Amino acid sequence: MLNAVLFDFDGIIVDSEPMHYRAFQSVLDPLKKGFSWEDYCETYIGFDDRDAFKEAFKVHNEKLSTRDVKRLIAEKAKVFQQLIHDGKATPLPGAIDLIKSIPRKLPIALCSGALLEDILPIIERLEIASAFSVIVTAEDTKKSKPDPAPYKLALEKLGMDDASTAIAIEDTPAGIISAKGAGLKVLAVTNSYDHEYLFEADAITDSLENISRLSLEDMVL
Repeated sequence: MLNAVLFDFDGIIVDSEPMHYRAFQSVLDPLKKGFSWEDYCETYIGFDDRDAFKEAFKVHNEKLSTRDVKRLIAEKAKVFQQLIHDGKATPLPGAIDLIKSIPRKLPIALCSGALLEDILPIIERLEIASAFSVIVTAEDTKKSKPDPAPYKLALEKLGMDDASTAIAIEDTPAGIISAKGAGLKVLAVTNSYDHEYLFEADAITDSLENISRLSLEDMVL
């Protein structure tokens, strides 16, 4: 029996990864620490902002102080908020319909490496904020995906003892590893990566347009 559905945010609900990339480059390019879109997809896409900035400096054999990390995160957040204001965040096919199709008695959680301030304006504009009984974001755990900490916290907040009766919906290898590490079943969507990179998921789909509540329930049988 399916007892909960946990959604990733970027790359699952909204096509916001290009926005994150643009915001990172806006902050890092003046510091000569920018990276390509290919590098973003290969390395950074599964990180929260904290770990992404650390990695960008690590590549140049430089370390960041906690103060500098916080400053860079704040600068990036300002750019990202402007992109939201400009209407750059668009929902991905099938995501909103799937969320709205899940009955209230079945808990839905959001488990993301993004900042809460980046998420709330978007889910409020999309009129799905009230659908989530639990929201876990970058501020809530010391470790980000691929560590299982975010999903473990989400399960704890949901009051779930048996993770195998819940499904995480993810689009990155890091997200899949995180969810599987917490004991969840995983449905991967090829919004960001091809099938070959998502092989650790329990099921893979090319679009959430192909997924219904009933097909999610079939995954835990």
